[in-house]
Amino acid sequence: MLIAGFPAGAWGTNCYLVAPAAGEECVIIDPGHQAAQGVAEAVAKHRLKPVAVVLTHGHIDHVASVVPVCGAHDVPAWIHPSDRYMMSDPEKAFGRSIGMPLMGELTVGEPDDVKELADGAELKLAGLDLTVAHAPGHTKGSVTFRMPEQADVPSVFFAGDLLFAGSIGRTDLPGGDHAEILESLARVVLPLDDSTVVLSGHGPQTSIGRERATNPYLREVAAGLGDGAQRPAPRRGM
Repeated sequence: MLIAGFPAGAWGTNCYLVAPAAGEECVIIDPGHQAAQGVAEAVAKHRLKPVAVVLTHGHIDHVASVVPVCGAHDVPAWIHPSDRYMMSDPEKAFGRSIGMPLMGELTVGEPDDVKELADGAELKLAGLDLTVAHAPGHTKGSVTFRMPEQADVPSVFFAGDLLFAGSIGRTDLPGGDHAEILESLARVVLPLDDSTVVLSGHGPQTSIGRERATNPYLREVAAGLGDGAQRPAPRRGM
């Protein structure tokens, strides 16, 4: 399996290209702010053929390059319906202006072909199996993508902004809900095997086992300690 990832743009959002191997079809996950050039370089380096863009949620730091990337490769974008509006109206997702200078660098709008994700959906794209889990809390339409274990390759969990190494996604923006993200962590993350590799929307790679042992938010959820109100979510990314 090939996973080529890189941080992009003002928010350092991780974009991933996933393929069975070099020289084959691939899926692009979360092409955010200023990600188009990095996608083009990874496609050329690994001789990949993109067949779809899949999005963990609709915040502009994860979707800003969707239109040019989908247009360049004539592929659809997949997003949960609750976050679809953010592609055309990113400022509505923040309840405030994100700054006119930055807005001038963003491509706002939908690509020509948009498909909607549903909880529990099994996507078969580019020879890959991606299981979708609706995981609201960071946004109402946040989702994760999980790939099953294969031979000597452990399961891979694309967490978006649900779970980070040592932390979780912020919940202070419109559509965010701290109690809801804790419920998503309990329902979506805790059942995963410790060997599962976690690739998040921001920051370094981690594993479920490491986060179960060290992440203060996940430890509290696992222990069933109240609603987590004593430990508010950090303000990381968007």
